[in-house]
Amino acid sequence: MTSSPTTVIGGGIAGTACARVLAEAGLPVRVLDRGRRPGGRMASRTLHDRTVDIGASYLTAEEGSPFAAVVRDWVDRGLARPWTDTFAVAGPEGLRSTTTGPVRYAAPGGLRSLVADLASGLDVESGRTVAAVGPGPRVDDEDVPAAVLAMPDPQARRVLDPATAGRLLDDRPWEPSLAVVLGWSQRRWAADLHGVFVHDDPAVTWVADDGDRRGDGAPVLVAHTTAELAAAHLEDPDAAAGPVAAAVGRALGIGVPPAWTTVHRWTYARPAAARSEPFELADGIGVCGDGWSAPSRVQAAWTSGTALGRALLVTH
Repeated sequence: MTSSPTTVIGGGIAGTACARVLAEAGLPVRVLDRGRRPGGRMASRTLHDRTVDIGASYLTAEEGSPFAAVVRDWVDRGLARPWTDTFAVAGPEGLRSTTTGPVRYAAPGGLRSLVADLASGLDVESGRTVAAVGPGPRVDDEDVPAAVLAMPDPQARRVLDPATAGRLLDDRPWEPSLAVVLGWSQRRWAADLHGVFVHDDPAVTWVADDGDRRGDGAPVLVAHTTAELAAAHLEDPDAAAGPVAAAVGRALGIGVPPAWTTVHRWTYARPAAARSEPFELADGIGVCGDGWSAPSRVQAAWTSGTALGRALLVTH
């Protein structure tokens, strides 16, 4: 067994799941993440003394899947909870109907807390920015048994040499989004709203009731923008707060502007089309994430990272 650790770059759920597989098999592994704490796009922030999900809004789990067992364990330990299977549907003119789907799970401590739980006991180094990977299994100037890039394709391309990137990735685009958090002094929408899919609006595609999702009833909504609006505001995301607040007000019938807003930019929020393959691995370098194991969602990211971790076990 090698004494040098496999290096996983990216501390979201895909990278953490990959590292967990290796660690549970007794292999040395370290996770490097540029953020202050693991979570990736399952990010949460503390705003006005409470946790707010600003990345993924919820997770689902196909019944009987390996990920369902992980979610069931989180629920049993109080880290996650079934949230709802019903959301509202709205347009620019207001609420239209409701739609029912699979059970969506939320986390009282924010979805980032689930990644933190998965990372428990792992060697995670936060605040680490990697400049280059490869050719071959190298991270910066360090030889490693294997390197895993658990991140959106455009970010992976920045650290890979062109030849390696060409073997691992294609040119499919990724879409931006802005997460706009809107807070009021009191709730001004229906208690059973849960979340709203917004159709035919140039600014907003989805609004989550964060107080309902978190379970504390706080008067806080989180709106996710269209890719087009996000692209127009990537250099000045705060300028999108006004148009988004207006769109949310129209869709939900809220006549009072929010007392405060916060905007978070996701330059690479989601792949325009996810791959059906679970991961890619060549010459000791692997890539994984929610751009694999289509369709793109939290379960896909976990599945992709777990599958890559098991493939790396074979190489050891």
